[in-house]
Amino acid sequence: MLINFNDKDSKTMPGMNNGTGTMTAKMHMSEKGKIIPCSIHPGGSIGVHRHETSDDINYIISGNGIAITDGISEVLTAGVCHVCPKGSEHSITNTGDDDLVLLTVVVER
Repeated sequence: MLINFNDKDSKTMPGMNNGTGTMTAKMHMSEKGKIIPCSIHPGGSIGVHRHETSDDINYIISGNGIAITDGISEVLTAGVCHVCPKGSEHSITNTGDDDLVLLTVVVER
């Protein structure tokens, strides 16, 4: 299956999961999960939320940030992958002056 994100509209969302600032995302959804190329803009965050039914995989394309998973802080930079496993909770914060650009894959299981 080919998913062409060039044909999908971007949506800007304020305060994702009670976070701060804004993020912009394109999304593909199915019963098996989601694929989400997104940018958390400077000063923005995705608030703390739990993944009850899925693994949340976040590959960092560019920018700088911090993820906190079950109370453990991880530094996010280009080329690293942050995983929030099923049953865990996490947040992601952009700590840089540029967008924190991610490719997020949510796998239902």
